[in-house]
Amino acid sequence: MEWFTAPELWLSRTVFQRGLAVLYCVAFLSAALQFRALIGERGMLPVPDFLRRTTPLRSPSLFHWRYSDRLFAAVAWTGVVLAVALAAGAGDAVPLAVAMLLWLVLWGLYLSIVNVGQTWYGFGWESLLLETGFLAVFLGNDDIAPPVLVLFLLRWLLFRVEFGAGLIKIRGDACWRKLTCLYHHHETQPMPGPLSWFFHRMPGPLHRVEAAANHVVQLGVPFLLFAPQPVASVAAGLMIVTQLWLVLSGNFAWLNWLTIVLAVPALDLSSFTGDRPRPDPPLWYVALVLALAVMVLVRSYRPVRNLLSRHQAMNRSYDPFHLVNTYGAFGTVGRVRDEIVIEGTSDPDPGPDAEWREYGFKGKPGDPRRLPRQFAPYHLRLDWLMWFAALSPGYAGDWFGPFVERLLTGDRDTLRLLAHNPFPDAPPVHVRARLYRYRFSTWHELRTTGAWWQRRLLRTYMPQVRLRD
Repeated sequence: MEWFTAPELWLSRTVFQRGLAVLYCVAFLSAALQFRALIGERGMLPVPDFLRRTTPLRSPSLFHWRYSDRLFAAVAWTGVVLAVALAAGAGDAVPLAVAMLLWLVLWGLYLSIVNVGQTWYGFGWESLLLETGFLAVFLGNDDIAPPVLVLFLLRWLLFRVEFGAGLIKIRGDACWRKLTCLYHHHETQPMPGPLSWFFHRMPGPLHRVEAAANHVVQLGVPFLLFAPQPVASVAAGLMIVTQLWLVLSGNFAWLNWLTIVLAVPALDLSSFTGDRPRPDPPLWYVALVLALAVMVLVRSYRPVRNLLSRHQAMNRSYDPFHLVNTYGAFGTVGRVRDEIVIEGTSDPDPGPDAEWREYGFKGKPGDPRRLPRQFAPYHLRLDWLMWFAALSPGYAGDWFGPFVERLLTGDRDTLRLLAHNPFPDAPPVHVRARLYRYRFSTWHELRTTGAWWQRRLLRTYMPQVRLRD
């Protein structure tokens, strides 16, 4: 079945599978370490409450059968162990059918988590991981050569990721068309990294080059993925370089790393190792791959229609299994950065002279003297939601109050999500939130003050509250 397989891409498949397994591990680890405070039985948005409002058809998840924090932890840590095993090559050490089952279990476990994660799991890279993971089920193992159809579907997914992101930009904020968005983006992005200050301080002409290069890579290069080799490899290589640039300039969880992994199957690495002929795949496997290709092509109708629409939506799933989705990012770029600063006091009746102490977050800006940290591909869900909440209180409507309540009770699971708890001995009596305008320091300000950020108070975001409120 020479038409069905591409033996020269066996190394590309191996690198893709190992990389995807590593990212699965990061995703499950993020779930295991953060879920109790976010969606646990005593969390801000408890899973049991959500399950009472939905059905298995609307949000398929094994937790419809039963939910407990212990079971969720078992699911998450099982995912970690299985992902580590696949990253170490377990999929190539077992028969083809068993390898497919292992990838399917990994996908099913993460689907169960995402579909009960609510606001905390409403990010495009969750659907991207699930769609990629589902295709990986059918990619085979070392028993057979890589199937051409699945490799094509992976390129089709990468095309939609890149081209969708390019279209949403060019249709959205005018600064993308004027090539000026990156005058602001490195400073106002959700979670800057340790190099973001330096990227922001690059000369304006370089920012324009950045924006122009982005348009080329996202709007033109994706079409070359379907060209013969070596053109497809060059296209994939350009995408990988662009994504590495984004990795250096910010923290976007596993979005950039997963896009890099998606580009790998388009690379022809046979010059490093040569072909490795394999037996013909079994007929049952061929039938499954053909059925997969038909399903993806049929379900691609709505994502394609969305790409062609003037009212293009970003990061939308069209079915509860997240099988074929639409993607995009930063159709609008903020010109200023506002941050919510949360403070507490032990004073039972705080007056103008009360001592307010600031809570510190792991990823989002807080202390102006603190250099932003690198966390990606790990996903700090609370920090990301705090960025959205600063854009509009509407993004904080369902979880912000419970978050503050848990600070007032000194909830240990919630405090573990933070970098600094200013009340280690007893929780505060009052908590308040204030909105500050942040900007990166100039070179002169950094040298004289040692502060990476400058900030000024804008207004009260939430007045002081105590438990009885």
